[in-house]
Parts: sequence; structure tokens; C-alpha cells
Amino acid sequence: MSDGASADKVDKIVDAVLYEGYILYPYRPGSKKNRTRFTFGRVYPEAYSVSQRGAEPFMMQTECLVRARTNAPALELSVRFLQPVAREVGVPPAPLPLPDGSGHCEPALVPELRVDDKIYQSWQEAIERRVSFPPQDLRVLAARPQTVEFSFVASRTLEPIYDCRNQVAGVIVRRQAGLSGTVAITAEPVDAEVFKLRVSIANRTPVAPSDLDDQDAVLMRTLASTHTILYVSGGDFFSMTDPPAAYADAAGRCKNVGTWPVLVGQKGETGTILSSPIILYDYPEIAPESPGDLCDGTEIDEILTLRIMTLTEAEKNEMRHVDQYARQILERTEKLGPDEFWKMHGVMRDAAAFGEDFFNPSIPVESISVGGIRLRKGDRVRIRPKGRGDVMDLVLAGKVATIEAVEQDAENRVHLALVLDDDPGKDLGMMRQPGHRFFYAPDEVEPVQAEG
Repeated sequence: MSDGASADKVDKIVDAVLYEGYILYPYRPGSKKNRTRFTFGRVYPEAYSVSQRGAEPFMMQTECLVRARTNAPALELSVRFLQPVAREVGVPPAPLPLPDGSGHCEPALVPELRVDDKIYQSWQEAIERRVSFPPQDLRVLAARPQTVEFSFVASRTLEPIYDCRNQVAGVIVRRQAGLSGTVAITAEPVDAEVFKLRVSIANRTPVAPSDLDDQDAVLMRTLASTHTILYVSGGDFFSMTDPPAAYADAAGRCKNVGTWPVLVGQKGETGTILSSPIILYDYPEIAPESPGDLCDGTEIDEILTLRIMTLTEAEKNEMRHVDQYARQILERTEKLGPDEFWKMHGVMRDAAAFGEDFFNPSIPVESISVGGIRLRKGDRVRIRPKGRGDVMDLVLAGKVATIEAVEQDAENRVHLALVLDDDPGKDLGMMRQPGHRFFYAPDEVEPVQAEG
């Protein structure tokens, strides 16, 4: 298994994809976006899949290639998924104390309960589950495929809700269904050194015929956000996106169902594969500018963070009481400082690998003459667009801007990079961030100091 910094990097990637879509903005149970959750990586009960004539899968399969570098290459396997847990809120028949938390009465369930300044609502929480294989000799595995059965028992717990007078004002009821299934792994030799691995995850959880049309009952017995992590020592995994030419045909014959395997860890490492229902590229990374998981990858971090900050106090209070994940998102957002907001605005990556000229093939110019006045970086001008007349030109006409740069392109045309003086993000423009600079020819500006 990977260790040190690589292991931490793998864990962060796995955690991010495992909880992707767990809760979506505006992070409240009543929002439409949060009425259908756990949409990634579902492995349904077999009985339900059969009732749907195979339209919904009861199995997830990963196939990939691995090369043995030693006589006894060792393979480890971990399957991670979320098990939905129904959280319901109830009111006891009378405000009876429940000191042991076990409950002495059957509560009447309600959609929402307000106790003092807190809100309690029905919600689907989740428990993270893991099924692991101990290290297996790859060559032995090729001769003897392995299967592990797993099961998790059903449970129901009651948690009292106390008011400010230490009276039981409500009860939180948590229910989880029993789960059972299998994880099978096989290794098929491709040649003397390379093997095709197959990992099959099947959900064998029984479902009563009367529950097959009950989507909540089915979801409670479904493996959600299912991921497979493979580690090899004494061997190397191949990229399934860009396999070695000699093994391109073998890679093309690999069949992945509901998932896709990619290399993870530090770039160049080949000891770990993450097979995820969210399609990733090899060596995915968490952006260092990201303040933390927001569980809503369909949004841009900066925009989503700003949206959270615009929630009303009542909405924030509701978000705070959804569960620990929503609360962590809110608390982290409220603690962000100006520097952390700046980091989220945008960044150009890997420019050094190509050189600045690859992205911006222009030549800095010391100054340019406009109306007999030499203009340089830092001088102020008024924008007077010519000819084009598009909507931005109409909006910017007459505005005063500061010259951020004077540049000459590959066709020897000179352009002025301008930052509007009244732009709230003017500092971003001076840092050459996208969206805060505008380009005009010298004959489309007037020097401000020339105005009488």
C-alpha cells in the first residue's frame, strides 16, 4: 500500500469522490436538489435489479492490467461505499425523560421539529463502509480466485432531544437496513509478466416483494458511491487511459461496468489504482486553492462559497442543523479570510512546462505614443472603442482605465491591456487574472492627462 504523502493524497481523492453529491447547495433538506441523493456509484440489490430487467445494476466491475516486477507481487484491495441511514424526527406522547437514550415510548414521526433555537428535520445520513482483502500473491491469485462475503446488520436507535428545561421534547430515530454482498477478485495472465485483474462487487441484499416499488426501501439496501482501491507492491499498474502500446489491445478488452480505473498518488507512481463511478483522469488532484470539500462539484468553489455567505441567518441555521457535513461546510466558509478567497478566484497551471510565450506570445513594449503623449504601464486612459460596437464596447465606452501592460503580438500589432478604475476586482486585473483585463488598440484610447 502507498505510504506517507502518497497515501494522504490518495485518501483525500477517495474522500472527495466518495462524498461527491452527498449534499448539494443550498444545503438544506427541503431543497429540490437534495430530494434525490446518493446518485453516484449505486449498486442495487439483485432482486430489485431483476425486477427492473437489468436496467439498474446489482454489480460493479473493474478490470485493469498489472505487471509483476518480482517473484511474489502482493495485491491489496479495499472497497468503500456509503450506506444510507434514515434519520427521522418524532414527538413522544409526553415529555418524559429518557436518561439512558433507549426510549420508553414510540414517537409520532413529524417532518420537522423546532426545539428552542434548533431545527430537527428528517434526512438521509450515511455510514461509510469498507470491505478489504488482505495482501494476496498475484501469481497465486491467478491460480485461485478469491471471494469475500460481507454483511452489515440492521439497526434502529433512538436519541432523545432535550429542551432548555432538560425535558425530552423529541426523539431522533435512526434506521439502517441490513446489507449483504460479495467481492470477487480474479487475475488472468496476459503473458508471463502482465495480468488482467477483475474485481466484481455484487449486492445480494434481500428485498421483500412488497418493497420493490418503494424507492426509499430500495435505497436503504443499496451500496452508494461505491469505489474500489487497488494497491500492488512488487508490481506496476498500467494506465487504462494511455496504456503501453504493446498492451493497448489487452487494455481495450478490459470491461469496466459502472466505474473507471485511474492511477492515483504522486505523478509517475504506479502502485495504486482508484476505480470510481465519477470519471477521472490519471493522477487526479485536489486543487490547493480549495478550502475543503463542498460535496457539490457541479459548482465552482468561489461562486458556491459566495452563495453560502449570502444565505439568510434562518437558512444558515437550518444548514447548521442538517448534519456534520453541512455544518462543517458552513463553519469553514464563515471562517475564510481574504487571502483564501483570493486563491479561489482562478489560477493558470503548468504554464512553466510550456513557457509564457506558449500562452501569451506577445512582446512587452516600454511605451507607445497616443496623440503625441507617451503612454506607459500605470498611465490612465479613457476607452473610446472603434468599429466593432459589440456589447462590451458599448458598456466600456467612456470608462477610465489604467494600463496594466503595453504589448506587441506576433503580427506586430500593439495592444493596451487595461484594468477599469471602477472595477471592484481591480487588484485581480493587476494580477493578470481572467475577466478583469480588457484589450484595446492605441487609437481606441485617450490619455486622461490630455483632457483639459
